[in-house]
Amino acid sequence: MLFDYSFKRYNFRILLYMLALSGIGVMAIWSATNQSESAVNKQILGIAVGLFMAIVLSLIDYHRLLSFSTLIYLACVVMLVAVLLMGKARGIARRWIVLPVIGQIQPAEFVKIGLILFFSWYFQKYQEKKNQPSVLGIGVVLFAIPAFLIFKQPNLSTTLVMMVIIAAVVFASGISYRWILGVLAAVIPSSVLMVYLLRYGMLPFIEQYQANRILAWIDPETYAEAFYQQENSVMAIGSGQLWGKGLSNTGIASVKNGNFLIEEETDFIFAIVGEEMGFAGAMILLALILVIVLECLLMARRARDLSGRLICVGMATLFAFQSFANIAVATAIFPNTGLPLPLVSSGVSSLLSIYIGMGVVLNVGLQRKFND
Repeated sequence: MLFDYSFKRYNFRILLYMLALSGIGVMAIWSATNQSESAVNKQILGIAVGLFMAIVLSLIDYHRLLSFSTLIYLACVVMLVAVLLMGKARGIARRWIVLPVIGQIQPAEFVKIGLILFFSWYFQKYQEKKNQPSVLGIGVVLFAIPAFLIFKQPNLSTTLVMMVIIAAVVFASGISYRWILGVLAAVIPSSVLMVYLLRYGMLPFIEQYQANRILAWIDPETYAEAFYQQENSVMAIGSGQLWGKGLSNTGIASVKNGNFLIEEETDFIFAIVGEEMGFAGAMILLALILVIVLECLLMARRARDLSGRLICVGMATLFAFQSFANIAVATAIFPNTGLPLPLVSSGVSSLLSIYIGMGVVLNVGLQRKFND
């Protein structure tokens, strides 16, 4: 047999959920870009390529991919170094590289998937020694290298997302609660101290625009200029009421048409959904995100081995936390971070990386425990 799988186990549902969510994204991008055919066609092409890659990867034994974990990790580091040395800049941010034929990509999006695979392999390999200080110490160093390179772009939000993802992978590996409680005992007071120092400009490694975004969230009245986008986003979502104002509406009352939002096709795409598709459309979007995350967690529970479980947990965390962060920014629950909404926001790198990661998850599902 070419593929020694029972295809009755193939999770077609997750592909349908992803395509439905991507479809909502295309409609929102069409409206947010004022019916830009180039933007929509680019997104549709990304969906088609992503779906093809997901299906191909779903048929490749994930253990074969994990056998190349060291190379995957090195490729991640090399891409991030290339961004800092020769990347394309927008303002002070340098986050993109241009590849022949392929064009412009954002390596940090693919690094998220690469690190999920690498650390799934790492904690599978050292499963019996995972609580040893040497194993955890090496893991911290291996994570710190790409995290630092992304932070220097500067890209604080993606660095934080990666920290949450790898923290979830470490937790799911079965690490001792003594380590977990020890880390929390250090992180919580440190976070409070950092916020205090931030208010007085005493954190030199944080860019001023990053500090302003955080401070605007803490004290929106004092930092009103940095908070106005989120305020307008909340206004847009509320104005959609139950059924929304309709896609691509040209009404003068539209927040989008009044140019009150910037980057509405990426960072504030949820505001477009809320305004034009209403509460009903927003709930459909949230429901699709929820079922995708649940499907990943169910496949994690049924995974054949630890590495398969960690891959599914990592992707579930990536999808859940990044979705939450994007929507939390649009509703002013979080500081403005600039994270895309998975499968919905415009951006081919983010789109492809999610489809690639989900393709590996689908293969884990194909190889679940024999007694399931």
